[in-house]
Amino acid sequence: MSGGPAGGEGPGGPPEQDVAVWRKALRAELIAGRLALPAAQRAAESGRITARLRPLLAGSADGLIGFYWPFRGEYDPRPLMRELHAAGAALALPVVIARSQPLVFRTWQPGTAMARGVWDIPVPAAGDPVEPDTLLVPLVGFDAEGYRLGYGGGFYDRTIAAMKTRPRTIGIGFACGRLSTIHPQPYDIRMDRIVTGEDG
Repeated sequence: MSGGPAGGEGPGGPPEQDVAVWRKALRAELIAGRLALPAAQRAAESGRITARLRPLLAGSADGLIGFYWPFRGEYDPRPLMRELHAAGAALALPVVIARSQPLVFRTWQPGTAMARGVWDIPVPAAGDPVEPDTLLVPLVGFDAEGYRLGYGGGFYDRTIAAMKTRPRTIGIGFACGRLSTIHPQPYDIRMDRIVTGEDG
């Protein structure tokens, strides 16, 4: 795919001290673009993402898959997660405990009692903390090196860094979030793989 948001193109990029400001502006642009995707394009890209994720996760029945509840136009992984649960996979959802702290994951399955978490995102209402073996990570933006732009809270970077065993990380997003670089910082954690709805 060529092009992308203007803020992510060009050889110079922002100076290091301005990366946070640059990311904030770009984040807003990318989310607006994602929300504006035509329904047909969203459906087509979502179908391709699901088709690419399914074989990647097919061998995860003996582990724990951490996924996310969709927010602000993100790809919706729930239908595939329900399919995988029916095939025997164990699943977990993230819970924000406090600002600037790692996420906690709690097991989830269809019918799990849910509560409203931060930003009104549903989370499992109770449960002991668990650590996923595979982690599906939502992308606001991403680059060819596997680095992701998230919502700016640093939750996933802190969580992955704090886990006893690093999980396999799969970033998921629509092709409109592709950037030439996110100008990664020392705290940014590269995804093991990125899956998008881009053709090819």
